[in-house]
Amino acid sequence: MKRQGAIAIVLMDGSAAVQATDAFRLIYAEAFAEPPYNETEEGVAAAFRRFPVQARNRTFRAALAHAEDGEPIGMAYGCSLKPDTGWWDELTHSVPDDVRREDGKRTFGLMELAVRGSWRGQGVARRLHRTLIDGIEAERVLLNVHPANKVASTAYRAWGYRKLGEAQPSGEAADLHDVMLLDLRRVESS
Repeated sequence: MKRQGAIAIVLMDGSAAVQATDAFRLIYAEAFAEPPYNETEEGVAAAFRRFPVQARNRTFRAALAHAEDGEPIGMAYGCSLKPDTGWWDELTHSVPDDVRREDGKRTFGLMELAVRGSWRGQGVARRLHRTLIDGIEAERVLLNVHPANKVASTAYRAWGYRKLGEAQPSGEAADLHDVMLLDLRRVESS
């Protein structure tokens, strides 16, 4: 069943996002409990022990979607990659140095994007994505997506992302994820 009604999306800095941790956690826990992620309570707890640390990054930004009644329905967050980021080291095959070069501004890392099940199919994810990256100074956006999440992978491709390779996030026990890159310079020129 699809829900209807007005949806508001708010862009937040790190301190505002931390104040809204319960909303982010609710969305994350519900969305990532489903296959192929099958996130456990322990996994959710670990993610939200990291959340306030991530939010302290000066480039951190988040977008939170609410229904008319204030119910949190979707979220996205990320930050610019630092020069010493380990993101590129998780790739199963190396990429050229000019691709992996980071200066703290070049690449925005999209850490999470999720919409609660009953609100999917209404363009909420696209609006969250657009709100999150609108106005960033980065040249590109980088993300990891589970290849079995066909809906997300298809959406990212439709938004202009291309697959660069595969990554083994969080150690060898994690499933391989597709690493996708959106060149914002190409998007702006089209």
